Amino acid sequence: MSEVIAVYDAAGRPLGAEERATVYERGLWHASAGVLVRSRDGDRVYVHRRTETKAMFAGMHDCLAGGVVGPGEDPAAAAVRELAEELGVELGPGDELPVPRARVAWDGRWAGRPMRCHVFAYEVRHDGPFRHQPEEVAEGWWWTDAELLAHLADPRWPFVPDTRVVLPAVLRAPR
Repeated sequence: MSEVIAVYDAAGRPLGAEERATVYERGLWHASAGVLVRSRDGDRVYVHRRTETKAMFAGMHDCLAGGVVGPGEDPAAAAVRELAEELGVELGPGDELPVPRARVAWDGRWAGRPMRCHVFAYEVRHDGPFRHQPEEVAEGWWWTDAELLAHLADPRWPFVPDTRVVLPAVLRAPR
């Protein structure tokens, strides 16, 4: 049995749950939550490359530590969980919780199938250190917004498509 994830409707309301494989195979609406990690001074964004063994978007670049929302899980809680899992950033007492930055509905295609996802994006300030989950993150580095935007301007640059859609709104959000 594969992992069970939350299923949403097109308007972004939770409906129930299905196995992840079924959600992807049938192109059901689901949700993902991701956290943009910005340096404490606000000048840089942490970018990483996904491993070649990831089931979705293998080997592509991303700047959101994130993943799918579980049944009954709040997207903000999913974002905190994924931040700890992928980058080893565990928020403790006194740490700022991720700030909501944007939410988009991505109705695209992946591997010839429909991919429909509500993307909840958050931001946190953190300077590291980072501890990459070896099954998910191959490497990571810091870029300025300008460096990131220059790469995003090239549609051939291998960047996770749902993050590509939500990122302009995240970068424009007041800090």
